[in-house]
Amino acid sequence: MATQTVPPQGMHDGGSHDGGSHDGVPPVGAPTGVLPVGAPAQEADARVTSTTSASEKTLLVLEAALMHSRFTDVVEATGLAKATTHRILSTLLDRQFVSLSSDGGYLPGPKILALAGRALQRIDISAIAQPFVDDLVERVHCTVHVGAVNGDEIVYLIRSDSDKPYQMPSRVGHAIPMHSSGIGKVVLSGYTDDGLQRFVARAGLPYRTEHTITTIEGLREEIASVRRLGYALDREENVPGVGCVAAPIRDHTGTIKYGLSISTLTLEHSVEQIEAMAALAVETADRISAALGHTT
Repeated sequence: MATQTVPPQGMHDGGSHDGGSHDGVPPVGAPTGVLPVGAPAQEADARVTSTTSASEKTLLVLEAALMHSRFTDVVEATGLAKATTHRILSTLLDRQFVSLSSDGGYLPGPKILALAGRALQRIDISAIAQPFVDDLVERVHCTVHVGAVNGDEIVYLIRSDSDKPYQMPSRVGHAIPMHSSGIGKVVLSGYTDDGLQRFVARAGLPYRTEHTITTIEGLREEIASVRRLGYALDREENVPGVGCVAAPIRDHTGTIKYGLSISTLTLEHSVEQIEAMAALAVETADRISAALGHTT
């Protein structure tokens, strides 16, 4: 299969006024990678310095081409000269890091898609999250968990204990219900109302303690609160005497597949004191989400 390339710089439609552009956009019907006619060979690279390396410029153009489909938008996003941008795009097209759509817009090429797929397969949430978890433990002096969705349950991936003389009754690999746990609730907050209804139909709302939510109405109300606040509380709903505050962790698509919780004994911290740690839980969860590729 022949690779697609940016057409030569001089290509245009003979100066036709109905197809031509007045803002530096290539003529109608021509691929957007065409360098506009009359563009100066040398322009001030407004957003780069004289010390910007060739590899840095290539990365700037690659990132911009993955975010924008039009040539003029890529130029604006990078701050590079049109000639520089055109030259780099030609190479990226030849090497299949970028491709062209049927209307001439830029798309991710097969090479970048293959590399992205391999990178996603190698993501180890535990290795990525552990440094952030350890830092949070030092700040709150409580046990911190990270859990992941597994079917209709949450499985603990990380348990990091504090310097307290006791440990939580949890372990890595242990599965817990979603409706009665902080991490489960933040995951459920990402479900649609219909998705929440289907979850309840599948998993039910089994009793765990006298504080467990066991009605669909109660769960809907609780999840609405989680969505509004951005965090969830476990008020001894899963294990008697244990409470937590949890925050959502999003993957690169923005989907809530994981959660982080700060857990403690309710003899040591009241519900109000646990909730006061919500900001730290959210901050740490957001940092892990960013490390996983989520952007806001």
